[in-house]
Amino acid sequence: MVGKKQFDVGRALDAAMVQFWRAGYVETSLDDLSRATGLNRSSLYSSFGDKDALYLRCLDRYARRYGERYEQALSCGAGGQPLRAVRAFFEVTLQRIADPDVPDGCLVAQTAMAMPVLSPAVAARAVEAVGLQRARLRTALNVAELAEGDAENYATHLVAVNQSLAVMSRAGASREQLDAVVDVSLGALSQALGGRG
Repeated sequence: MVGKKQFDVGRALDAAMVQFWRAGYVETSLDDLSRATGLNRSSLYSSFGDKDALYLRCLDRYARRYGERYEQALSCGAGGQPLRAVRAFFEVTLQRIADPDVPDGCLVAQTAMAMPVLSPAVAARAVEAVGLQRARLRTALNVAELAEGDAENYATHLVAVNQSLAVMSRAGASREQLDAVVDVSLGALSQALGGRG
C-alpha cells in the first residue's frame, strides 16, 4: 500500500520476543521494544496492541516454536522408550541454552517467576504453557506402565527440573552442571521404570 510502512511481522515478533526474554516483561519498556523491532510506538500499538498483547503474542510464538521441538523429541517415547524420550526432551532445552543466538534461560520460566506483577491474561498463559509441557511428558511416560499416579508425578518433577535448568543457566551454571542435573533425574526415572526404555 502506498504511504504505509511495510515490515516483516515475524521478524518484529522475534525481535520483541528476544527483548522480553533477555530483560523480562517488567524491565522491558516500549522504547526498548521500539529499538529492538525498529518500529515506532505508533506502529507497535497499531500492529500488536499494548505491551500485554505483544507479550502474549511473543509468549505464544516461543511456546509454539519450542513446543514443536519438545513434541518431536518426546515422540520417540511412543515406541516404548520413555527414558530415551525424556533424554531427548532435556536435550531440546540444553541445546536452546547453548544457542548463542538466543538469551540464556527460558521465556516461560521467566514469565512464571514474574507472575505477581503480570496481568491475569499473561499469568494464565504461562500456567497454560507449563501445563502443556507437563501433559506432553505425562503422555510420553504413560507408555511405561508406571504405578498409578507416577506418570503424573514424574511429569511434574521433570517440568520442574526443566525449568530449573533455564534458571541455572541464567545464573551461570556450566553445561557439565546442567548435564549432571539431567542425569540425576534420568537415573531416578530409570529406577522407577525398572531399567526399561
